[in-house]
Amino acid sequence: MIHVTKLFRAAVALWCATALLLASPAAAEDKVLAKVNGKSITEADVRLAESEIGNDLGSLSEDQRKRVLVEYLIENQLLAEAGEVAKLGSGPSFDERLRYWQRRALRDAYFEQSIKATVSEADARKFYDAQAAASKPQEEVRARHILVESEVKAKEVFELIAHGAEFEKMAKEHSKDPGSRENGGDLGYFRRGQMVPVFEEAAFRLKAGEVSQPFKSQFGWHIMKVEDKRQKGLPPFDAVKARIMAALVHRKAQEVAQSLRDKAQLEFVDPQLKAQVDKENQPQIVPMAPGEKK
Repeated sequence: MIHVTKLFRAAVALWCATALLLASPAAAEDKVLAKVNGKSITEADVRLAESEIGNDLGSLSEDQRKRVLVEYLIENQLLAEAGEVAKLGSGPSFDERLRYWQRRALRDAYFEQSIKATVSEADARKFYDAQAAASKPQEEVRARHILVESEVKAKEVFELIAHGAEFEKMAKEHSKDPGSRENGGDLGYFRRGQMVPVFEEAAFRLKAGEVSQPFKSQFGWHIMKVEDKRQKGLPPFDAVKARIMAALVHRKAQEVAQSLRDKAQLEFVDPQLKAQVDKENQPQIVPMAPGEKK
């Protein structure tokens, strides 16, 4: 079996991504949308054009996208007819291009029927449920803070807050943290391991609505207010279903590609390419520690 290199994995990923892009749904009624010199442009043509250039159309409305795609197909047909008049539809170069696109079409058809169609929403749900069962909700804290340079300043601001000054207003006036000052010191939600230990300790110790005494970190002196606490679990299934299915399709594509590769007779004829492949497939030698026996 040929060693699976990083380049092979990258090729499989590209194959999977391209096939996902180009695979189009089964045609319903093939409605004619326009004609060019008597040749029909159909809804099936538009679907294929969408899979080819749809990502380049940005956030156009559905009607605008359809209009652009039809124009693309009209231009495609006109240029194809011009190529036909110029007798460019035969010869070695054309035959090579035709063979390439035939392989692409067969690949895409195989991907759609034998890989993508085998991954169902039920598979995605099963994967999601397994992840949900294995993961524990994590506590998250939403906090505001005021960062000042000295303990004296921190105590001064703390006294103002203790006597009724609004925390958010004090943060805007006194905090030295450029990342949160304009938002009233708001740091958003964070979980354990995302803040320095002393800051994290204060955040998870306080209750929602409480304000800390001034405390010091390597950044200066802080006053913190905890706004909220919550248990953060997995997002809802519907929110991640598409991503899960895409990941499962990608994994399936890797398995199929590897299986096909294992059964194939591969020969790298070009000497430089063969040397590169041989080098990539050489076993990695792990150096032994001093005194370690083989």
